[in-house]
Amino acid sequence: MRRMILRMGRRFLRLLMRPVFGLEQLGPIVALRTLFFQKFLRINGHVPWPVHPSTHIKAPKKIVRGTRFPGLSAGCHIDGRNGIEFGRNVWVGPNVAIISMNHDMLDFRRYEAADPIRIGDNSWLGIRTVILPGVVLGPHTVVAAGAVVTQSFPEGDQVLGGVPARVIRKLEPYHGASE
Repeated sequence: MRRMILRMGRRFLRLLMRPVFGLEQLGPIVALRTLFFQKFLRINGHVPWPVHPSTHIKAPKKIVRGTRFPGLSAGCHIDGRNGIEFGRNVWVGPNVAIISMNHDMLDFRRYEAADPIRIGDNSWLGIRTVILPGVVLGPHTVVAAGAVVTQSFPEGDQVLGGVPARVIRKLEPYHGASE
C-alpha cells in the first residue's frame, strides 16, 4: 500500500513539473484541477487539452481546437467522429452538445458520414446549445442559449436562436481581441 501511494505521488509530481498543453491560459486552481482529473485520475485522459471532468469528448484526434479549450465548461458533449474545426477565440458554454455524427434513420446501428462541423473565429455558443452534423457557422456568430442549429449560417456577424435556429439579428464586426 505504501509503495503504491509513493508511486502515485511521484507520478503526480512529474506531471506538475512539466509544461502541459497551454495551461498558462488558465487560472492556477483550474490548471491544478485539470491536471489532477485528466493526468492523475485519467478522467478525459485521452484528450490532449484541458477538459472539465463532467465533459465527454469522442474522437479528440479529429477535433481542431483553435486557440481556446472546447469542453472546459461543465457538462459538454463533443462528438468529433466526422470532424470539428473550431476557429480562433471560440467560447463554448456549459452543457453544449456538438454532434458531428448521426444515426442512419433506416438502421439505427449504422452512422451516417457528414461534412465536419466548422465554427468560425470569435464565435460564442451559449449554454445548452446543440450543433448538429455538417453545420458551418461564420465568423463572429453568437448562438443563443438553448438553440438547436440544424443548418449552416456561413455569413457571420449574427445572433442565432430558437429551435431550429434562425438569425435573430445582425451584429457589428467583432471588436475584441482574438486570442
